[in-house]
Amino acid sequence: MNALLDGVSEAAAVLGDRWSAIVIAALLDGPLRYGELRERVAGIAPNILSAKLKKLERDGLIVSSPYSERPPRFEYRLTEAGVELSDVLRLMAAWGSRRSATGDTAASPVHALCGTPLQVQWWCPTCRELADPDGEEPIAV
Repeated sequence: MNALLDGVSEAAAVLGDRWSAIVIAALLDGPLRYGELRERVAGIAPNILSAKLKKLERDGLIVSSPYSERPPRFEYRLTEAGVELSDVLRLMAAWGSRRSATGDTAASPVHALCGTPLQVQWWCPTCRELADPDGEEPIAV
């Protein structure tokens, strides 16, 4: 396999179900308690949400912190690895919005100064050059 397929395979193993990415997206704005997550993630069954939270914690994407011992209750927040998914989730949201019947583009990232939809490009922070991930030469700007 090549690096692209290996990376997608790893991401799909962690996020490749109906609810994981949605739960992570719900936590992008900050920590939430279980009940708040149930409200934010419409349509998820309580047993499925509990299972997803446990899996995402095992995968190192979220962490739970108790806020009540009796009864035991937890708040959930993203780890650094979970926060790293914010850009890809926003891109997925923009792609999904473009495909949806409503055409809602509210989730599409835009340039704050002029409102133009942003584009994703590969960038080398060392060379400060746009790069083609499949080629060896920098892309002319």
